[in-house]
Amino acid sequence: MADNRIARGIVLVPCLLLGGAFLATAVWGQGPASDNRFLAVAIGIGLLLAGGLSQLSADPADAENSEQ
Repeated sequence: MADNRIARGIVLVPCLLLGGAFLATAVWGQGPASDNRFLAVAIGIGLLLAGGLSQLSADPADAENSEQ
């Protein structure tokens, strides 16, 4: 399967934006949002990691074929 940089970018951007939003909610959340602080941190870190991992998922064989 060919490496599709556009598809990886489409996964990366929402993961980073949503991860940042969840982490911001964890830091600045007040009232009812502060009760779920641990959940917001867990989801935020999970989304950031998923976005980062999507960038590392390139197959080395595909990279060699694209250079030729």
